[in-house]
Amino acid sequence: MLSDNARGALLMMAGMASFTLSDAIMKLLASELPLFQTLLWRGLAVSLVLGLLVWRRGVFRIAIARGDRWLVALRTLADTAATWFFLQALYHTPIANLTAIMQALPLTVTLGGALFLGERVGWRRMTAIGVGFLGVLLIARPEAGGFDIYAVYALICIGLVTARDLLTRRMSRSVPSLMVALANAAAVMVFGLAGSVTEVFVTPAPYAAMLLAGTSLFIVGGYVLTVSAVRTGELGFVTPFRYTGLIWALVLGFVLFAEWPDTLTQLGAALVVGTGLFTFYRERVTVRRGRAPIPR
Repeated sequence: MLSDNARGALLMMAGMASFTLSDAIMKLLASELPLFQTLLWRGLAVSLVLGLLVWRRGVFRIAIARGDRWLVALRTLADTAATWFFLQALYHTPIANLTAIMQALPLTVTLGGALFLGERVGWRRMTAIGVGFLGVLLIARPEAGGFDIYAVYALICIGLVTARDLLTRRMSRSVPSLMVALANAAAVMVFGLAGSVTEVFVTPAPYAAMLLAGTSLFIVGGYVLTVSAVRTGELGFVTPFRYTGLIWALVLGFVLFAEWPDTLTQLGAALVVGTGLFTFYRERVTVRRGRAPIPR
């Protein structure tokens, strides 16, 4: 019989596979539908599914404090902007490269927690963060004329998602996760609707409709699976399994788009993942020391 940690790890790996499949399908949709219309249709589908889950669980009846409502609103704005920058980068960047860059998020959130939330970060983790950022530079390295614009978009996305996660940390534990996810999906839908007025309307063909259904299903599945993972196993144990998304990105990039990262990108990805794992390890050490009995 599997332990809670083992089940949590499996759920996290399944969740990251689901998120990466959603991203790969979005990349396929780039040739089928304009960007904003894609956001509109996917946002509508995800909002309907999450809305049904929120309704069935009675989340709508839960009162949210005024301060938390502002945090949810700011988080939603940051995540909606991050979605646009991420998809711009995804459409023009190999999926494995972009996924590798996004693996720097645990490092940026750790740094942001130290800078803005007063969280304690020792010199070992600060060193790991520096090495991790070196890995990011190896992946999104400057060309002769400077950074490629889509690499810059990926870095902006990291900044926005970091802000989103820091805002999430400031929320009360009483704020339902499903409500936060629904607010974000609805905002993306409205953003897609507003932007679609600048595009020529395209009726989704059966193939595009199938892809839209797939990316919507996988993004909801990824959310449910990862939330279940952190509620099943210990956070410090299951969180490092987020890095399995990079393996899926490598496989899907090669199979679907004939993409394979070069040596420097692979080295940068290894640095980012390695330093991220070390950061999680140091966090667990710190937690265990905090729980240790004080000598008399």
